[in-house]
Amino acid sequence: MKDYHCCATCKNFLAERKNGQMVYYCKRLGYQTKTAYKFNCWDPREDIQKRLGKSPPTR
Repeated sequence: MKDYHCCATCKNFLAERKNGQMVYYCKRLGYQTKTAYKFNCWDPREDIQKRLGKSPPTR
């Protein structure tokens, strides 16, 4: 099975272009990250949850 657990597939991941460079940021943790980093706070986007066969959390 493919490993989807990484920052780039998380709901809190933001990618912005600043001064011609891509900057990756976690809005939950409040600091820069990398696309392939993994943290225990991972909250996958809805499309990733479907790929994993999980239903989205109810809020």
